Amino acid sequence: MPKPRLHRGPLSRALILESPDPVLDEGLREAGIEPIRIDTTPDQAGMVALCQEHRPHLLFKRSRLEVNAEILDAAPELFAVMLCCIGDDSVDKQACADRGVIVLNDPRSNGRSVAELVIGILLMGARRIPEAWAATREHVWTKSASGRFEVKGKTLGILGLGNIGKQVARLAEGLGMDILFHDSDEVALAVGETMEWEAVETFEELFRRSDVISVHLSAEDARGRANRGAVTREQLHMFGSERPAESPRVFVNLARGFVVEPADLIAAVESGAVRHAFVDVFPEEPQAGQKDWENPFAGHPQIHGTPHIGAATRDAQPRIGRKMVRTARQFSLRGTVEDCVFMPRRRIDVARTAMSPHVLVVVHSDARGTKKAVDDAIYRAGVNNLQSIHQDFPRYGIAYELSVLERPLTDDELENLIERARSLTGGPNPIRAVRQLTLS
Repeated sequence: MPKPRLHRGPLSRALILESPDPVLDEGLREAGIEPIRIDTTPDQAGMVALCQEHRPHLLFKRSRLEVNAEILDAAPELFAVMLCCIGDDSVDKQACADRGVIVLNDPRSNGRSVAELVIGILLMGARRIPEAWAATREHVWTKSASGRFEVKGKTLGILGLGNIGKQVARLAEGLGMDILFHDSDEVALAVGETMEWEAVETFEELFRRSDVISVHLSAEDARGRANRGAVTREQLHMFGSERPAESPRVFVNLARGFVVEPADLIAAVESGAVRHAFVDVFPEEPQAGQKDWENPFAGHPQIHGTPHIGAATRDAQPRIGRKMVRTARQFSLRGTVEDCVFMPRRRIDVARTAMSPHVLVVVHSDARGTKKAVDDAIYRAGVNNLQSIHQDFPRYGIAYELSVLERPLTDDELENLIERARSLTGGPNPIRAVRQLTLS
């Protein structure tokens, strides 16, 4: 029978991989969390061994190392995976939910760096800078206005008006560009309306009406549908069809490599539907130290690549480190959840009351009867529940619950909670994780 993850008090051990900025380590120590930094990215067996050796409460990583069920089972005291990046593709989120492990990320700190790279790429593409560099390097003089344009007055289509998409739109608007966007999220649509940018209903309309397309899609859309292959060959061949014949038709993807199939982008470039493409992300990217990576766009001079450097600036990385320290501190000391990938934009927190500083944190299944089991256990213990908040994550079948109690539950009372939940639900693992905290 699976055992819930149990812990009393703040979290104190962190495992750090993939070289996030050292400001992270300093901040964690100040928060009472001892960091163990691993300088090399381990393979699966190595990661399992590290988890078994160090027994982390928190795991910090960036975007490459995969976290799967085997690794989670090797870390039975792990309560959160902390992503020092936006993307959560490298984490098996269902496996985490099944084990009561929360996944938290940083959706904002790298936005400016990525947005500036988009604008830099846009301006280089507008003036055909990469080709000019290559020609002059070979002693060839190619001064010509052919295919070169100003961005002012051109239409930028943004696929995905999240944090980065919004910043790109603002910067491009400052350059005199007209902004179109597509997003299925209601918050994004409201932001776009406030900024007086024009929303379009389909990818196809965005491609037809744009001179430049910049992709900022997440791994999944607002309804939880995967964005793999979201940009199709047919859409690429519609590019600029409602724009003047000299439309530059520049395609930029700094979001996810799997959003468009390489063969489809190559075909669109070879046909002239896309005149220039710039990619910073690839369907398959090398692991640290891997030397045999193959660029699927090699040999295509109109497709320009960079090695996933959108957030790789000396400005963004410390910001990410400081943000993840704040997230970890709140999670460790208060049970607060902020920027959880299970439900973005939802903060889960309780205020300390004058009567009690004791907080019970429970991650449990959303099966009928589980919440009642938590409430019953508190009631049967004769403890007053002074304040509580409950958040379901229905896609992953779990809920996160915080309760401010007049005193902590004893070990026997916690065991009664777990058994009561099993009895009411008939399931073997309705309670996934339990923490008890005393707010300072």
